[in-house]
Amino acid sequence: MKKEQRYTALYERLSHDDELQGESNSISNQKQLLMEYAVSHELPSPRHFADDGISGTRFDRPAFLEMLEEIEEGNIGAVLVKDMSRLGRDYLKVGQIVEMFRQKDVRLIAVNDGTDTLHGDDDFLPFRNIMNEWYAKDTSKKIRSTFKAKGEAGKHVASSPPYGYMKDPEDKNRWIVDEEAAEVVRRIFKLTLEGKGPFQICKILEADKVEIPAYHQQKLGIGLYQSRELKYPYRWTSSSVASILTRKEYLGHTVNFKTRKHFKDKKSHYVPQKYWQIFEDTQEPIIDEETFENAQKCRTGIKRYPNGWGEPHPLDGKMVCHDCGGLMYCHRTSNGKKVAQYVCANYGKQPVGTKCSSGHRINAEAVIEIVRDTLRYLKTTIEDNPEEFIEHVTQVESDKRNAEAKKKQDRLKVCRKRVDELEKLICRIYEDNALGKMPENRYETLIRQYSREQGELNEEIDAIEAFLSEVEENRKSGKRFVDLMSRYNNFDEITPFMINEFIDRIEVHERDRKGSVQTTQKIDIYFNFIGNYSMPEKELTEAEKAEIERMEAIKDKRHQQYVLRKERGSQKRWEEKYEPRRRARLAKLKAENPNTYGIPAEEYDQEHYSRQSVVLAESVVPDF
Repeated sequence: MKKEQRYTALYERLSHDDELQGESNSISNQKQLLMEYAVSHELPSPRHFADDGISGTRFDRPAFLEMLEEIEEGNIGAVLVKDMSRLGRDYLKVGQIVEMFRQKDVRLIAVNDGTDTLHGDDDFLPFRNIMNEWYAKDTSKKIRSTFKAKGEAGKHVASSPPYGYMKDPEDKNRWIVDEEAAEVVRRIFKLTLEGKGPFQICKILEADKVEIPAYHQQKLGIGLYQSRELKYPYRWTSSSVASILTRKEYLGHTVNFKTRKHFKDKKSHYVPQKYWQIFEDTQEPIIDEETFENAQKCRTGIKRYPNGWGEPHPLDGKMVCHDCGGLMYCHRTSNGKKVAQYVCANYGKQPVGTKCSSGHRINAEAVIEIVRDTLRYLKTTIEDNPEEFIEHVTQVESDKRNAEAKKKQDRLKVCRKRVDELEKLICRIYEDNALGKMPENRYETLIRQYSREQGELNEEIDAIEAFLSEVEENRKSGKRFVDLMSRYNNFDEITPFMINEFIDRIEVHERDRKGSVQTTQKIDIYFNFIGNYSMPEKELTEAEKAEIERMEAIKDKRHQQYVLRKERGSQKRWEEKYEPRRRARLAKLKAENPNTYGIPAEEYDQEHYSRQSVVLAESVVPDF
């Protein structure tokens, strides 16, 4: 467009904070002021661009962006604003915009500031822009301090309640339960305890046509999506489900300061959890604490298998390697029949065997059988004399925790002493550096080293203090375990929900004999509330003892034959000789059982093994 044909842009902006200053800053008054100026100064073809209710720290304002596009296309010859703060309150970006106007030969006029680039540069313009930004920053600081005072008093600072709650019509600062949504929240936690992952839960809710949180709140006239059209009211997302599962508000608590906003970008930034402020029992809970904690444990480090073999195994997330402490993951193998086995995740990490000495491989169904028998034994014991059981487990747990607490207290003294020493060292090297006795590079190296060690020690101190606090509270309770046991009549079917309610973890020891098919393997079952609990050893009959000795002799003989073949170099020829027979047997088994999943419990011959957490490591492996 030719220069004489370009028009004049009249830009108006009003933020919510500007409204507080009265009518003089309104959009209508700005339009009147700018139009009168344009007419009196004979500026050509004035056209309005107005952004109402948008902060000057943001530069994604619709009318403002439209005006910039017109300038880029060469259609605007002059821009009029009431004052420079209307363009924005970020002095660096405003400076860039002014420079862009100069390059595009666009005249900038700020009426109340007396700025007109037609008469040359305004030396005071950068200072005005700095003051405009300072005003925005100061206003933001005052608003934050107001919210901080409100939040520290235990009041809700969130603009809207989380899904499952709504504001009390009679008191907007109080949250009440939205029963329809709360029932969905409870269902999500229940499905999680049954072993379902967020993606699987989404599919279940979508199939049942359960409304997503945004659509449900939109129907009630609450929430943040009142003006948005939601085309898919039943399409749940994994992130929504995961967010629900981590919200402590469902415990009846107020959780403040989880996010913060910068006065420039207005975007929410997540704050580390240690800086949150939690006020307990401020509203009616939707989820009890036990269910919430079990759901968190259930979601930690679990691999699920939604296809292939179908549902995840009930023990997922509970199996732990006794030697390295790493999680054990379920692997499905097919050896004529489909077998679920758990293997230590650390063993396979490269280089193999450096993080853990072996895979600690164990048959999953054998573990399930031990869990079933232990729960049945506990059920019988509790029914016979619940008070005696409570007294016994409380005393045992107290003895264990007290011994561990003594070690922790000794370690706490050492950590605190070292932190004090590091503080003195930091002060000393600071003085040496200030006096010129220590080179700058040496000072920076030491300060980083000391600060890092100090930070690690402070984290350890926090963890120890939390542990000691837990000991004082004595949270593990035999009474709670008895109450939990009373809700179950039998343990014929072991479900993921049942496993999550009763079991904290199962530690798997190394096999008694590595590389042997016929072997035993010890597991320790740690129950919720009562810790590690083992059944008394079963008294074996003479016939059973003789059978065990016979099986041990067979194991020894087979192992010796294997070692001898390895020494002579004939193991490979032996395997090649019996490989056709092995393949034929596998083919026969697969033909007879094409769709078998797992191994029935009756196929495990466990009568020859101790009932005190000793399980058959592998079975259904062909013998030759």
